[in-house]
Amino acid sequence: MKLETEFLGVKFENPFILGAAPSTDELDILRRGFEAGWAGAVLKTTSVPGTRVDIAYPMLASMREADSKLSLGNIDLISVYHVDEVARRIEILRKEFPEKVLIASIMGASRKEWQSLVKILEEAGADMIECSFSCPQGNIGEEPGRMLAQSAQATELVTSWVVSARKKIPVLIKITPQVTDIVEIAMAVKRGGADGITASNTIPALMGIDIWSLVPNPPVDGKSAYSGLSGPAIKPITLRVIAEIARYTGMPIAGTGGAMNWRDAVEFMLVGAHIVQFVTAVMFHGFRIIDDLKSGLLYYMDRMGFESPKDIVGKSLEHIVWSYDELPLKKVKSRIDLEKCIGCGDCYISCRDGGHMAIEFGDDRKPRVIDEKCVGCALCKEVCPVPGCIRMETID
Repeated sequence: MKLETEFLGVKFENPFILGAAPSTDELDILRRGFEAGWAGAVLKTTSVPGTRVDIAYPMLASMREADSKLSLGNIDLISVYHVDEVARRIEILRKEFPEKVLIASIMGASRKEWQSLVKILEEAGADMIECSFSCPQGNIGEEPGRMLAQSAQATELVTSWVVSARKKIPVLIKITPQVTDIVEIAMAVKRGGADGITASNTIPALMGIDIWSLVPNPPVDGKSAYSGLSGPAIKPITLRVIAEIARYTGMPIAGTGGAMNWRDAVEFMLVGAHIVQFVTAVMFHGFRIIDDLKSGLLYYMDRMGFESPKDIVGKSLEHIVWSYDELPLKKVKSRIDLEKCIGCGDCYISCRDGGHMAIEFGDDRKPRVIDEKCVGCALCKEVCPVPGCIRMETID
């Protein structure tokens, strides 16, 4: 049993890499990430010399709800370092860390720019190219302000430009979940000749408003803008995007968007991701989380009898149906373990005012299910703060 895996013909010492972010934009920081044990990194998205890069600060804001502080919004797009400097850094890292996977992320506004970036970075020693099609940029004839990957036609066209410029290294296209049909975009990537897909990216969001100053977050001299929402808040969306691409295109996938621990990474892999990128988790907890990611994955593989991370990929896809109409119809009832119950009353309140009034709660602070009223919605189970206290039982 080992953590080594292969993705697009490239060997990874483990399936965990650093996604394009501030942590991959400085040479000394990236060195520490590699020394900590990350298998590779996507360097922050670069552009051709002369591209104007203005970053307004502060650029980050978090969701204010107590349980959501790990979800971030940022108004940052690309690196202030242009391709020549990024190429220099790749050459340095290639010599210092020959076993690490170096992925160059690029963004262009014309065919010439995209192809120039590919050639420079491949010659510098990049192992892969990741193309950022999921940030507002050159719109290739589409409506101003739209992301490139929101158009199947533009996605296929620009993908073909990039692919024709590379000599041999794999090309990944990073797409956005902000589309009506993610499979349509993924198929455009496939037709364009790319080797794989990075799924997916942050989601445009308004991170909250200071109701006293009236200014949205993050405030920049009395103004703000829509942010790219990352972290746990977008994990369910990422899971769906990966699953749909894996089910209907067969394209190799690098999963990113919401993974915070090894369990999240395993979920991404179960629906089709071969490797997993981490950004927000590192920004909150540092590079040290790689130790837990590796030990957690080894533990899981041992428990499940998997010999390689590749054995995990796609194992949950057969359990996903297209719609609720395809799900089996069974009667279930809520069952409460009174030995584990702490008498908080959360299940009673939720069922009383948001469910079916199917739980009684007496002076002894012990909830009891009224079977004839319980429809098995599982609301009580989801609000219960004690793991395993409430389960759903199938009724014959």
